[in-house]
Amino acid sequence: MAYAPETEALEICRDLIRIDTSNFGDDSGPGERKAAEYVAGSLAEVGIESQIFESEPGRASVVARWGNQDSPKPGLLIHGHLDVVPAQAADWSVDPFAAEVIDGYLFGRGAVDMKDFDAMLLSVVRARQRAGAIPDRPITLVFTADEEAGGPLGAHWLVEHHRELFEGCTEAIGEVGGFSTEVGGQRLYLIETGEKGIAWMRLRARGTAGHGSMGNSDNAVTHLARGLLALGEHEWPAEPGPSMQLLMAKVRELTGSDGTPDELLEHFGPAVRMIGAGMRNTTNATMLQAGYKHNVIPGEALAYVDGRYLPGHGDSFVPTVQQIVGDAITVEPYISQDALEYAFEGDLVDKMTIALHSQDPGAHIAPFLMSGGTDAKAWQKLGITSYGFVPLRLPADLDFTALFHGVDERVPVESLEFGAKVFDNLLSLL
Repeated sequence: MAYAPETEALEICRDLIRIDTSNFGDDSGPGERKAAEYVAGSLAEVGIESQIFESEPGRASVVARWGNQDSPKPGLLIHGHLDVVPAQAADWSVDPFAAEVIDGYLFGRGAVDMKDFDAMLLSVVRARQRAGAIPDRPITLVFTADEEAGGPLGAHWLVEHHRELFEGCTEAIGEVGGFSTEVGGQRLYLIETGEKGIAWMRLRARGTAGHGSMGNSDNAVTHLARGLLALGEHEWPAEPGPSMQLLMAKVRELTGSDGTPDELLEHFGPAVRMIGAGMRNTTNATMLQAGYKHNVIPGEALAYVDGRYLPGHGDSFVPTVQQIVGDAITVEPYISQDALEYAFEGDLVDKMTIALHSQDPGAHIAPFLMSGGTDAKAWQKLGITSYGFVPLRLPADLDFTALFHGVDERVPVESLEFGAKVFDNLLSLL
């Protein structure tokens, strides 16, 4: 059979989607062990040895060495995660774990985040291994557990307990980036060069407990509501960093327009929700907790806020939130991860650009700062420079960013095949 790195991408992705690896953020999910065994078996079939590491029973990650391990070139880490966020089947038009192909799209939880890349990577690695086309660079392949809960049982656990696995790695490639969007009638591929910091906060309001029938000007629920309203109405200013400044310059080039960053972002259409969030700090209340009986005013009320801050704002972000919500509320940070941003330059960036042009000669390429977080935050602890590069050429009318954690998550089959070809070309350049 002729060498075709994209051949198995669809079927591998379907196989992985059918293995339910839903991560509920606690120990109630099925875990990643079955998916890890599938990955390890797929590698073993072509003669690549791997190890499965469990941080807790069933919470499994896979690590394999590949490429020329004797090469003097620095090591490259290529990573994907095996877990997915939960899916409510009743909300979907299809079974989220059936991996159906409908009208050229593969549907299923993980089709976008991120079993598509796991499948592309396995398809390319297996094809190259069979053909004897092993890259002339040390490569570490990692398929992690628990990314959807921040990685304490996955990437961060591996870094803490098995640091030696990543010895020699200086750069990494993973999610979210490499996908196309349309700006000014032209395809623009976005490569992730950074991520906002995570500051999940608990907001605690205290007041005077009492009977619900009596007047009470010191009501904890009311204090909390006022603070949340102030936070929800706060307009964080646009403060684009290096990556987003380069992206805005590319938008000006493609559209011939100018204006404020927010005006330029409108050219991305629905994708502005994710891309625009890389321009400013954000805060969103996500959970509330107060009271225990209808006619009892509680003495305490809690809210949980998902805060994301731009690089360079780590020291000022939580104090600013405290100032916004006022003195009646105490802001308590309880999960924090640093922001990161890397220069859009260098040999690996050049090769990603060449690889995209190999399959889409008219491609335009720019960096962006991602609003969420990935396992790159774990690799940063080791000094590894990370880029998000899951190459997908997408239809212009597809609201792709809405599919991350969304209902009817899906990826075009031809995009899977395109991505495998691009990634194969990238490996040939290493």
